Amino acid sequence: MTTIDSTTTRNRSAVKIVGAIAAVGAAVAVAGLGTFGGFTDTTSPVGTKVDTGVLSIDVSQPGGAAVPFDGGMMLAGDSRSAVIDLVNNGNTALSAVTLKSWATASSILDQDTVNGLQLKAETCSVSWDTAGASPTCPGTVRTYFTQPILVDNYPLNFTAAMAPGATDHLKLTATLPVSASGDAFEGASSDLSFMFTGIQRGGGPR
Repeated sequence: MTTIDSTTTRNRSAVKIVGAIAAVGAAVAVAGLGTFGGFTDTTSPVGTKVDTGVLSIDVSQPGGAAVPFDGGMMLAGDSRSAVIDLVNNGNTALSAVTLKSWATASSILDQDTVNGLQLKAETCSVSWDTAGASPTCPGTVRTYFTQPILVDNYPLNFTAAMAPGATDHLKLTATLPVSASGDAFEGASSDLSFMFTGIQRGGGPR
């Protein structure tokens, strides 16, 4: 599990957005499995081995970025992007990967679903190019969703991270709409957390 903590603050007409990121994995294990058979003296015993897999996902930030959406104050209409590698570092395929975000300290920035912060999640078929002012995708880009900043276990459909050893090159973009104006937004502050969850595939005959 990787965790990054930070704070979102708005002073006067500007707002600074930050967040915390965590990856949640799971491990599966089977203990005490065994087989027993009775054989005649005309056959040989047959050995059986049962292995279990490891289910795990991890988050890393290319370029060593300390917190997502870092970069100073935002005005209405501004956006901040964070490039994140979501890695399946286990040896077992996942059936699904979801993203959840919530406010540990809430304000109009996360409560107003129209004028408050909006979140866009995208994936690139290769690593994002971060040489410019904002990350660009040298390969094929696909959008998972665009919605208000608080996300309730949104599935990242067909993410590359479902395969063991694979990496999903993600970009999360937080935008403060141009409509975020007025006294209610003055001095608003929210603390945000983000969590990725990997779900193991169902069991079945093998």
